[in-house]
Amino acid sequence: MLTLQAVVTLLAIPVAISVAHADAATAGIAGGVLAFAGLVIAGLLRYRWAYVAGSVLQILVIGTGFVVPVMFFLGVIFGALWGASIWVGRRVESAQPR
Repeated sequence: MLTLQAVVTLLAIPVAISVAHADAATAGIAGGVLAFAGLVIAGLLRYRWAYVAGSVLQILVIGTGFVVPVMFFLGVIFGALWGASIWVGRRVESAQPR
């Protein structure tokens, strides 16, 4: 989820620049940092705290909707997928082997 979200976040940078007329440097840095954070957190999901960091990242990505309004929608979608992934993962881990 976080890797796919990183791709979408990177693709939102040109939209922020051309449609929302955001400063190119600011949009590039903010989008790049969020995308990089998503990739790093995805690699660290073996640690419990990374799930909290991933949840915080979801809130930050939803917050980018103030610049690119469609990111409100995409952020909520990825947030729901993130929550569903955690829920399914816990169910699989708690399932007893037959």
